[in-house]
Amino acid sequence: MDLVDDIKPAQELIVALQKAKKNLRMYPVNNPVYARTIEETYRKFEEFLEQQGDFELRVRQNEIFLGEHAIYQAVDKDDNLAFFFFKDGVRTLAFKRGLAMDELREFLQAISFDFERQGNDEDVVTLLWEKDFDHIKYAVDENFLLEDEVYESEATTHAKVEMTEQSELKKAYEEVLKEEFEHREIEVMPITNADLIELVNQIENDSSDKARKFTGILFELFQTASPAEYPEIAELVRDSFEYSVRSGDLLSAVHMLEEARKKINESTPDLLKKNLEMLFVFASSQNIIKMLGEHLDSGLITEDGVFADYVQHLDKEAISSFISILGELKTIEARKILINALAFLGNKDIQALARGLSDPRWYVVRNIIYIFRKIGDRRAVEFLVRAVNHSDTRVRMEVLRALGELGGQGVVQTLKEALGDPEPSIRTTAARALGRIRTEAAKKIMLQKVSDKGLGNLDMNEKKEYFEVLANWNNEEVIDFLMKTLKATSFFKKARRDELKACAAYTLGLLGHKEALSHLQKLRGSKNRLLSEYAYNAIKRIEYGN
Repeated sequence: MDLVDDIKPAQELIVALQKAKKNLRMYPVNNPVYARTIEETYRKFEEFLEQQGDFELRVRQNEIFLGEHAIYQAVDKDDNLAFFFFKDGVRTLAFKRGLAMDELREFLQAISFDFERQGNDEDVVTLLWEKDFDHIKYAVDENFLLEDEVYESEATTHAKVEMTEQSELKKAYEEVLKEEFEHREIEVMPITNADLIELVNQIENDSSDKARKFTGILFELFQTASPAEYPEIAELVRDSFEYSVRSGDLLSAVHMLEEARKKINESTPDLLKKNLEMLFVFASSQNIIKMLGEHLDSGLITEDGVFADYVQHLDKEAISSFISILGELKTIEARKILINALAFLGNKDIQALARGLSDPRWYVVRNIIYIFRKIGDRRAVEFLVRAVNHSDTRVRMEVLRALGELGGQGVVQTLKEALGDPEPSIRTTAARALGRIRTEAAKKIMLQKVSDKGLGNLDMNEKKEYFEVLANWNNEEVIDFLMKTLKATSFFKKARRDELKACAAYTLGLLGHKEALSHLQKLRGSKNRLLSEYAYNAIKRIEYGN
């Protein structure tokens, strides 16, 4: 977006955002102020996006920037919108054209959620991630550290302790050298912080090395043992494996799995193979996966090569164990890692993953649907269509998004039925999904929807959503329909007719249809403010590409 010197509209946008955050926290959902706040905020966002295009906000501790301009500076320490995002690691917020009211409503609800009153230990980033917005994006610095007075005090204390510990260690080091080499003159070099770090690394590596050596000894025992001794040795291996996982030493656990796999692939007696294969069953068990989940939550295990290697050794039997703890994890990072693991394992058994759709926890079901979206396998469609009627709206929306991305037989009919749902957010999500599919059948359904007589009774934003979906088909049939709508005349229900004209103008602008310019110029002078604005914006978009 080209920045202009006049930053007042951007500043007003931030003011509206801060006001909405307050109002949505203060008023209940059924209060008129609540609904009006969302509508007014959306109108400001819509106008700004229409005029300026996609934009990205940079968040600092006490400021919010649009390009090089500071459009927000905190005045009140207790009401600092910048700090609200910054403290949870949000560094950029981007809003894109096509932003729908339902999407902005969910965003506003997320940032106005009262975590303290609800006793919730999550943060705004968790809520934003779970929403999976199409037109709202954000970037998070997960290793952020606020440089405030508390941090400065803690850092000073830590530095003093570290200096004391280094001094005492140096003293002990010199005394030992003196006793051992009292007849030799030697220059004692002071120990540095780097030396201390190296020492800690050596201790950790030594522990892992010892575990590897012990593993090697156990597997060597199989070579000389009799078949009757296999179960006993295999049990020792499992005990060692469990100890490694319990202590967070995933490297040693992976090493054991690698050694077991080598033995199985070699010309090993069948009885020994059966005992070794039990290690992989154990690695996928509920107890072991639960330990891994606890380590992921605590940050002891992160999504690096070692965890990926561990998951690579697991088979489809691990799917049910991972699903069972998916709803128990407390941190967003742990859930992301587990979702990636299930996306890998789910490819091995789509049906086993689909059993997660029966979980009583709605958020687990939605995550399973999201995993199907990541996998992108059309075999999942037959399971997903069964979840279309789920009791939770958020789950139904996720199902519709997935069906729109996967496509396949029966999907179009399912989405058509969802267009008649009593919930507006479900209807608009189904429409967007049809737009993703872009088949001839999907186009016919959308043309039928926007031609329906009952369309005029719907909210303007919902009508606009349906017309916007039509922009996915830039062909003669769609253009003809839009032009007829633009030229239509009626003395009855003129306000509703003007809204439809405004929607048609908006879509023709998206399509860049130059033949519509003469009609749009006429509508620009309309007494209906909405129609006039939409016609003007469509002209700008067609003529200048913005």
